[in-house]
Amino acid sequence: MSAPAPNPLLSDRDVDFQLHEVLDVQALCRLPAFADHSRETFSLFLDSTRRFARDVLASSYRLMDAEPPTFRDGRVHTHPLMRSLYPQFVEMGLLSATRPAEVGGQQLPLTVYSVASAYLMAANLSAYAFIGLTTGAAHLLEAFGTPWLKETFMAPLYSGEWTGTMALTEPQAGSSLADVRTRATPTDSGSYRIAGSKIFISGGDQDFTQNVVHLTLARIDGAPAGTRGLSLFAIPARRPEGGRLVDNDVRVTGAIHKIGWKGIPSLALNYGEGGDCHGWLVGQEGKGLMHMFQMMNEARIMVGLNGVATASVAYQESLAYACNRPQGRLAWEKDAARPQRPIVEHADVRRMLLRQKTIVEGGLSLLTTCSWYADVAEHGATPEERERAGLLVDLLVPLAKTFPAEKGFEANTLAVQVHGGYGYSTEYLPEAWLRDQKLNSIHEGTTGIQGLDLLGRKVGAGGGAGLRAFAEEVATTVERARRAGVEAAWGEALNKATGEVLELTTELGAAGMTGDVERMLRHSADYMELFSVLAVAWRWLEQAAAAKEGLARGQGAPDFYEGKLAAAQYWIRTELPRVSLLVALCRTGEDSYTRMKPEWF
Repeated sequence: MSAPAPNPLLSDRDVDFQLHEVLDVQALCRLPAFADHSRETFSLFLDSTRRFARDVLASSYRLMDAEPPTFRDGRVHTHPLMRSLYPQFVEMGLLSATRPAEVGGQQLPLTVYSVASAYLMAANLSAYAFIGLTTGAAHLLEAFGTPWLKETFMAPLYSGEWTGTMALTEPQAGSSLADVRTRATPTDSGSYRIAGSKIFISGGDQDFTQNVVHLTLARIDGAPAGTRGLSLFAIPARRPEGGRLVDNDVRVTGAIHKIGWKGIPSLALNYGEGGDCHGWLVGQEGKGLMHMFQMMNEARIMVGLNGVATASVAYQESLAYACNRPQGRLAWEKDAARPQRPIVEHADVRRMLLRQKTIVEGGLSLLTTCSWYADVAEHGATPEERERAGLLVDLLVPLAKTFPAEKGFEANTLAVQVHGGYGYSTEYLPEAWLRDQKLNSIHEGTTGIQGLDLLGRKVGAGGGAGLRAFAEEVATTVERARRAGVEAAWGEALNKATGEVLELTTELGAAGMTGDVERMLRHSADYMELFSVLAVAWRWLEQAAAAKEGLARGQGAPDFYEGKLAAAQYWIRTELPRVSLLVALCRTGEDSYTRMKPEWF
């Protein structure tokens, strides 16, 4: 078996196809916010990120997976490689790449940054996570902080001197933020004394920068119960005082030992054990969760990208393995003297590879499209454009987070399966990526929470305006596919499935309006599944149209476009029909698991 080429992490050809043929990312340059950019500047940024991911970052992954951070003497000690990697992230401008020049940014579209960051995630997702969390924290301060907060906390985050976190979860509350107990007591100096505990705080301590700033939800004394009583605070591990940094009474009390994402610590924190932890209010009192949703949505898109990236690097690994691993012969070849075939020639291996391809490239298309809408929602030419794009972002974020995590895990299991016995050995990397992927369905709101959010809030928001906008986008794609010469039955199948989902959503919404919320949400997980399948079918039809257009131009290798059409056919013919089955399940209100009593298990 010959040695395969180094893992490319993502397919450059597919990334270019998604950006420039499925979408027209250069069209964003017509918006004033991106007027200084061009296809050339986008390519320069992508190329430098790819090189760093492949030539530097990828080789650090196995080492950091094998030697996770340690917690001793009250401090976290990360892998020594982070001391050299983090400054390189900073030097590349990754912390503020999408932000405006006035805060040191390059004002790149999120669409471009998203695919660039996917290379970094595929190379070493936990090393990149320090960047993603720090950017999110700094952006919160940029959006809602006072000038003093921006100068004191935001600037060192964007410059890379400090790192940032999102500190929401508490031991007794878990994902139920209404039960957050961390307290904030006003002081005469304008700060608040903070007391409470947080858990599962990724990057909550490290030893490669001088400080960590925790963007934290807490309850000001006298605030009402529930989420309406939550406010947002910036709480540094070391606070500025008299021109220097002093201990701010933030203590690491324990480290969680994870199956994946091992390079970044997940920690339990205590605020104010000694009564001397100070935090500063960010934004309006009682609006903490509303403010935090900005970072949470960014984090959910980031987790979705992690899902795509982790599935992609494993897919590329299994594809190379299948092309280079000889084993067995075809079923009708009875002569044992014949040379063995590369396993890619076995039909079942191609089935597994094709399913991985459809998940990875369908997921990437969904994420780039979601990022496109986010760019237009923030920078669109008219209020109407911005509003419509915002509706689509809100609708798609639960799908963009969940599909790559759940189906990405399936893709990762297939990568292990393609490797056979080597796949479950630690000598090969697919088992490590499988471990990493599992965390994505839990990070930033579990799949169950995302399903409740999608069905309970997002599809009905604004009287279903986002859902109607989605249906319009589907219709536009069907028309593009028709003009390009895509098989008409594919567009008809997508239209039919979209109509079924719209009808089901109206029925379930009516149940909720009459007070039967349990009936409405009973199959929210199945609703998430059917909507995800539908959304990815939409993106595959768009890719099929772009592939037909590419073939008609007669430029480039036809194999790439033919592969796209085969993948689109696979998803539309084998996955899209499941929408009807899931719609019927949701419609009947099948109640087996809701009827189960605890004592029956």
